Amino acid sequence: MISQHKKNLRKKYKELRAKLTTEKIDDLSLDIANHLLKMPIWEKTFYHVFLSIQNQKEINTEFILHILQGKDKNIVVPKSNFENNTLMHSLLTDSTKLEVNRWGIPEPTDGIPIPESKIDVVFVPLLAFDDNGNRVGYGKGFYDKFLSQCNPETIKIGLSFFTPEKKIEGVMSTDIKLDYCVTPLKIYSFN
Repeated sequence: MISQHKKNLRKKYKELRAKLTTEKIDDLSLDIANHLLKMPIWEKTFYHVFLSIQNQKEINTEFILHILQGKDKNIVVPKSNFENNTLMHSLLTDSTKLEVNRWGIPEPTDGIPIPESKIDVVFVPLLAFDDNGNRVGYGKGFYDKFLSQCNPETIKIGLSFFTPEKKIEGVMSTDIKLDYCVTPLKIYSFN
C-alpha cells in the first residue's frame, strides 16, 4: 500500500514511538538537532519551539533550545487553548515559569506574548509526514491554525524520528505543508 490515511498513521506512529527508550529518544533527538545546524536558518530572529510531551515520547527539544540559547536567539514557546484548539505564544526567558498541563504539555504560565507575524522559524511536532511535506499531528488542528496565521515566508520545519510515508490520504485544504522535515538521518526539503 503506497498511501495511508491519517487515522491509521496516527496509530502506527504512536505505536512505533511507544517502543523507543528514553535513551534512544535522546540519541535520535541529538542527531536531529545536529542536522538542524546544517540548515540555512540561523540568521533569523524569532524561533518557535514546542516543549516535548514526555508521555507521548516526542522528540526531546532541549537540544534545539540549547542551540538557540547558544546563538542568542529569541525563543518562542506555545501554550494551548483547548476550548478553541489554538495556541498562544510567549517569549521564553530566564524568568518564564513553565508548568505541565493536564495533557502532559509543558507550557509557560506567564510571559511576553509574541504575535505570529514576528515568528521566523517554527519547529513543528508531528507523528508522520510524507514525500510532499504533508504532516499528521494529533488531529486537533492546533498547528495548522497557528501556521496559517504566520507570514508566508515563515519557515516550517517538521521534526520526526522516522522516514516519510509515500503519501498521506485525507489531507485537507486547511492542512499546512512543511518546508522541511528533519529526521535523525537526513533533511527533507519540500520547496
